[in-house]
Amino acid sequence: MKKAGLMFMLVFIIVALIGCAGSNSGSDPENTSAGDEEVELKFMMWGNQAHMDVYNKLIDSFTQENPGIKVTMESVPFAEYQQKISVLAAGGSLPDIAWVSERMIPQFKSNHILADVSEFKDDAEFKLGDYIPSTLDLFQDGEQLLGLPFSTPPVVMFYNKSLFDQAGLTDPNTLAAQGQWTWERFEETAKTIASKEATNRIYGANFFRDWKTWAVLSSYSWSNGSGPFGESMTKFTWNDPYGVQTLELLERMMFTDESHPKAGEQVSFDAGNVGMFFDNYSYVSKAREIMDFEWSIAPMPSGSQGSVPMLGQAGYAMFNDSKHPEEAKKLLKFFASEQGIQATATYFVPPRTSVLNSDVFINQPNNPSKEHIVQAVIDEMPKARLIPGHIRWQDIDNAVLQGFDRLFARLATPQDNLKQMQEEIQGLLQ
Repeated sequence: MKKAGLMFMLVFIIVALIGCAGSNSGSDPENTSAGDEEVELKFMMWGNQAHMDVYNKLIDSFTQENPGIKVTMESVPFAEYQQKISVLAAGGSLPDIAWVSERMIPQFKSNHILADVSEFKDDAEFKLGDYIPSTLDLFQDGEQLLGLPFSTPPVVMFYNKSLFDQAGLTDPNTLAAQGQWTWERFEETAKTIASKEATNRIYGANFFRDWKTWAVLSSYSWSNGSGPFGESMTKFTWNDPYGVQTLELLERMMFTDESHPKAGEQVSFDAGNVGMFFDNYSYVSKAREIMDFEWSIAPMPSGSQGSVPMLGQAGYAMFNDSKHPEEAKKLLKFFASEQGIQATATYFVPPRTSVLNSDVFINQPNNPSKEHIVQAVIDEMPKARLIPGHIRWQDIDNAVLQGFDRLFARLATPQDNLKQMQEEIQGLLQ
């Protein structure tokens, strides 16, 4: 009996131990609580590797504060980005958080894919009042707030000061301060800088980042009181004297003066063979790497109405079909916080007043001088304009680009070209 009792006790102890081991094992899905599961958020953007490096650091900080959340990042080329979002929306597989630009917002609003984050207004710690009010306009839809900006860059003129000095020219910052930096002065300057030597080909100016960034030329028309579209985006208005002058300026610089590269030519400002180059301020992240010549930034040239730079805008949006809305809001709030905007101010013009006027933004290594940043960026922002958005922007953009293709191939006069653009675009705007 004693042996039988001992055997019974031994079996009981073994069974109990096995039971305890099973209850402590994480391998049994039935014993894993939902709260212990890791949440994965997807973040999409169109940035380059330098931008991704900044976000990798931000994401590391976020996940340290929120250990149950994993964030994966994907970068899609800008030219394919809007179409990619549309395809993902149709398939019900949108990311949780994504970059959006001013051109995309009207379509995304129309498709009702953007999530409302108005509750951020009630978060005193988030300090929504720190945002420059006008930077939020794009994301407002009635009482809803459908995103938050992180970049509000005006187009600026990057210039090769070494080429200006070699040509004995006064730099555009000095001319702008004197009220003498006009489009006429710009065109003369481009001719003076240009060199047609085969072994040392130098162009005076370049308007195009990738031969599709035609919108920069809007600044010429705006500065004279006109523009490509009406404010309500229901009428193509570039078929007017200032639109004609805009195309004539580009045609003259390309084919008569040869101070501007022709379409398809591979030139770049950072290679040192372009005197003046127009781009968003965020191009400064690439310009900082230039060591072979001295460069800086200046305001856009002025017309009869002064200087009017084009304003780009990019922001963060959260999508309605996020499977983890509360966690996605946490990530969006982290990216758009003062800490997040300080981190991205390395490359982007910040929409928060506290960061825009801070050393974090202005005193980056190899930046232009504070004086030139204030003159070309901060002082110009109130003058800057967005091209109005439209739900058929991609079709409109393609029609304008076809017009520029005709200009590049010299298939039509500026007057006939703009007339054809108007015929093709007006129907899209209705």
